[in-house]
Amino acid sequence: MKNNILTLIFLVMTFYVSGQESKSDPEFDPAFVHSVYFWLNNPDNEADRAAFEKAIHTLLVNSKYTKTNFLGIPPKSEREVVDDSFTYNLFVTFESADAQEAYQVEEAHLAFIEEAQSLWRKVVVYDARGKVE
Repeated sequence: MKNNILTLIFLVMTFYVSGQESKSDPEFDPAFVHSVYFWLNNPDNEADRAAFEKAIHTLLVNSKYTKTNFLGIPPKSEREVVDDSFTYNLFVTFESADAQEAYQVEEAHLAFIEEAQSLWRKVVVYDARGKVE
């Protein structure tokens, strides 16, 4: 009986994990990557960080053009080649350069800028197209 219960629990967990994997975010699309680094005016201010995170989350949920995304914070590093001076970085992928251009003028992106631009002192963008094989 104990083995049957353990087997049942194992099967339920296997189906649960399998179901979760099928609902995960789409795979990273290397066609066009938009990398944005933000330096907040007050990086230690929790209210400012919360406001920024809320605004960027709203952008990512409402954008019609973004495919995958990653929002990160810098790990502190002692290596000279690592720039950990930024507050947040955002990586967003697009299916094409045209989709990225449309994103630049879409309502969700413009609303994010309007809502959050007072929170940052500097923004640096690096865009890259996937290497053609």
